[in-house]
Amino acid sequence: MHKAIPMAVVLAAAVCVTGCNKGAEASADTANIEKQLRDNEAKWNAAYAARDSEALAAAYASDAALANPGSALVTGSVGIRKEVANFASDPNLKVVFGADRIQVASSGDLAYTRGHYKLTSTDPATKKPADSVGSYLTVWQKQSDGNWKAVEDFVTPGPAPAAVAAK
Repeated sequence: MHKAIPMAVVLAAAVCVTGCNKGAEASADTANIEKQLRDNEAKWNAAYAARDSEALAAAYASDAALANPGSALVTGSVGIRKEVANFASDPNLKVVFGADRIQVASSGDLAYTRGHYKLTSTDPATKKPADSVGSYLTVWQKQSDGNWKAVEDFVTPGPAPAAVAAK
């Protein structure tokens, strides 16, 4: 059974990204941050293509949360490492995703990407490849070393957004 992204999570992320640091004098270079996040997602796509569970897990902060379709919410490095290793071990795995929207907080320390994905994986019931599509929301946080890591990553199956389906 697939789970939808709880609306409270979406609203909390949106409020935090758009409302954090209201009135701050300095503004971050949001175009540069957006480029960094697109680069991170390109590396993430490459890690999926290579089924590189170490690279997949490295995209997450140590206290991150991940909700994949049909799986329970996992948190922290150990849980995420186990979840992505299991996911990456699927011999039929093919994942391609891309951001349809990127929003960066003016403080420059928090952002989100929202987009679409296409997935082929092994259906547990039939043991055959099955295709699915859906949407994702990833909240990113700038780490003390300057890198961006996912802190919340929610994936939900469903039809692609109209603008994406038209492409």
